Amino acid sequence: MRDETAEQPAPLRSGLTTGSCATATSLAAARLLLNGNSADAVQIVLPKGKQVQMRLEFCRLIEDGAEAGTIKDAGDDPDVTHGALLYSRVRLQAEPGISFKAGLGVGTVTRPGLVLGVGEPAINPVPRKMISDHLNLLAAECGYAGGFEVTVNVEGGEALALKTMNPRLGILGGLSILGTSGIVRPFSCAAYIASIHQGIDVAKTNGYLHIAACTGNASEDTMRRVYDLPEIALIEMGDFVGAVLKHLRKVPVDKLSLCGGFGKISKLAAGHMDLHSRHSSIDLPQLAEWAAAIGADQALQQSIREANTSQQALAMASAAGIALGDEVCRHALNFARSVVPAQVQVEVFAIDRQGGIVGHAGGFA
Repeated sequence: MRDETAEQPAPLRSGLTTGSCATATSLAAARLLLNGNSADAVQIVLPKGKQVQMRLEFCRLIEDGAEAGTIKDAGDDPDVTHGALLYSRVRLQAEPGISFKAGLGVGTVTRPGLVLGVGEPAINPVPRKMISDHLNLLAAECGYAGGFEVTVNVEGGEALALKTMNPRLGILGGLSILGTSGIVRPFSCAAYIASIHQGIDVAKTNGYLHIAACTGNASEDTMRRVYDLPEIALIEMGDFVGAVLKHLRKVPVDKLSLCGGFGKISKLAAGHMDLHSRHSSIDLPQLAEWAAAIGADQALQQSIREANTSQQALAMASAAGIALGDEVCRHALNFARSVVPAQVQVEVFAIDRQGGIVGHAGGFA
C-alpha cells in the first residue's frame, strides 16, 4: 500500500514504464548468458536518449536460459502495475533477431484493430524496439551472431489486467507491455494544466505565434515533419485539450494546430475537453453516423458500430473509400473553433499509430 499523501504539496515523482522494465530485465538476462555477468542493477537508454539505472530483484541462470526481474515503480502515478514484479526469460537461438513471447501475466491479442496482429504477445512496438536495440548492441559487443527469444512475465498480471481495458479490447491472459517514452509521468491534473499554460505563454512571449498542441510523442513527430516547428512551439497537452483551448481565450496566438490519434480526435469531435478514458470514451455509433453523412452504406455503418476499436472503424471506412478521418477532424475543428477566439486560425490532424496523417481539417498555411 502506498503512503498517505502528504498535507503539503510536493513535486510528483515520475516512474518507469513496463516497457522499460522489460528492457532492463531482458538485457540483464541476456548479458548473463553471453558473458556470465550477474548484476543487481542494470542501465538502459530510454527512447529520447536518457540513461536510467534500474534495480534488479534477481538475475540468474535457469534451464535453457536466464531470467532477471525488477519491481515496477510507477512513481506517483496511480498505475495498476505499480509494485508488480516484472521478469524476463531469455533463451539463445541460432537464427539472428529477437522473437517475443507472452509469459505469465502478459496478454495475447485475440481481436483485430490493435497495433499488434491477432496471436501476437501484447508487447507494444516501442518496448519491442527498446529490447531489440539493447540486445542487438549487446550481441555486437560480445561478438554473438545468433538471436534471442524473450519471454516477458508479470507476476499477478492476469488479475491486474481485469482492472484495465485489455479484456474489452480482446487482449486476454494478462497485461500489455507499454510505453512510448519509457517514463511514467504522474497523473496530476493541476500540474499538467499549469505546464500547458506555461508552454503557451513561453511560446508567445518568444514570438512563436503558430503552436502545435499534441497528445503525445507520435503527434509531436508529425507536427515536426509537417511544419518543422521548434520544441518551444510544440505543446505537450496529453489528454487536456480543454486546457489549451480555454487558455487561448486569454493568450491568443495566430494559429493553433491540434494533433492526436484518431480515437482521441474523435472524442474532441464529440465535444469532450478531456480525452482521457477516465472521462470520455470513443462513441462508435457516432462514428457510424458521421460515416453515413459522407456516404457510408448501411452495412458499413453497422460494421463501424460493432468495431473493436476506433482504428478498426477507420480502417473499414478507408477500405470503402469513406474519408472518416477528415470528417472526424471537421467536427473536431468546429468544436475547437467554438471555444477559441475568432482571430485564432485552427486546424486539426488525426494520425494513426505510426504517425501517418489519416485525417485533416482547416487547411495548411
